Amino acid sequence: MVWSCSVILVLLAGTIACSVEKAPEAEGLLPPPTKKLYNPPYPNNPVKPFKIIGNIYYLGMTNYTSYLITTPEGHILLDTLVEPMLPTLRKNIEQLGFKLQDIKIILQAHAHSDHVGALAQLKELTGAQVPVMAEDAEVLADGGRSDFRGDGSEIWKPVRADRILRDGEEVRLGGVTMVAHRTAGHTKGCTAWTTVAEENGRNYNVVFVCSNRVNENILILDNPKYPNMAEDFASGFETLKKLPADVFLASHAFMFNLEEKLKRLEAGSPQNPFIDPEGYRTYVADYDYEFRYRLQQERLAKKTPTGY
Repeated sequence: MVWSCSVILVLLAGTIACSVEKAPEAEGLLPPPTKKLYNPPYPNNPVKPFKIIGNIYYLGMTNYTSYLITTPEGHILLDTLVEPMLPTLRKNIEQLGFKLQDIKIILQAHAHSDHVGALAQLKELTGAQVPVMAEDAEVLADGGRSDFRGDGSEIWKPVRADRILRDGEEVRLGGVTMVAHRTAGHTKGCTAWTTVAEENGRNYNVVFVCSNRVNENILILDNPKYPNMAEDFASGFETLKKLPADVFLASHAFMFNLEEKLKRLEAGSPQNPFIDPEGYRTYVADYDYEFRYRLQQERLAKKTPTGY
């Protein structure tokens, strides 16, 4: 046990009074996280598009992500980047030898502009279907006006869902199944996607994690625009802990160390660096801890008039 003690000598009946202050652990509290999970602004440099594993390709940047999942009957796009990056996204798809017009389904990790900013334009260009987790459908359709982080302004061109999804539902195309897992908190419909990729005769469980980061300067507790945020975060982490994960991907590249893994891949690593179950478990544990610590601090602040 760690103790910090300021000692005041008091000559009272030959006794010594010692004021003892316990460390957080001694009070049953979580100590502050030792990792800084995000340090904005994170560089958003171009990345040459590449094959991750099986039929899954990377189209994004060093921060914002976009994935292409190919099938014989057309392709699935997961996340569109922001609107100004649409030409880059199109170029990356063509550079890999695929056609933009062959995209049949467009999915999202969550309804923030870095994931849906170019969605309206891509839907128009491709005619692709847009399935959306139910809890993100309204904010997607009003262009972000109802985003609980915002001021009511339109953030992106509105897009109406072609299909409303519920937790655990499947999206299928050309023999590929993408399963939607609601892991909310970052947005109300934040969605982790899972699928199976085959390479060299082996099947790998792939998880595309939705961001599980607590939004900056947004209260978790007593938030009138999102009163059940804490429960959603906790439920989402329980879901993630149960998912089988061989290949760990996420809605921001720094979350799964894309740049470091890509260097190893390009250097001819004997094992695909993106096969990273340990990295997945670390991600879930780190973001779960960050959430629980933030929640603890808010609860303490409610008990203390001066806050924290």
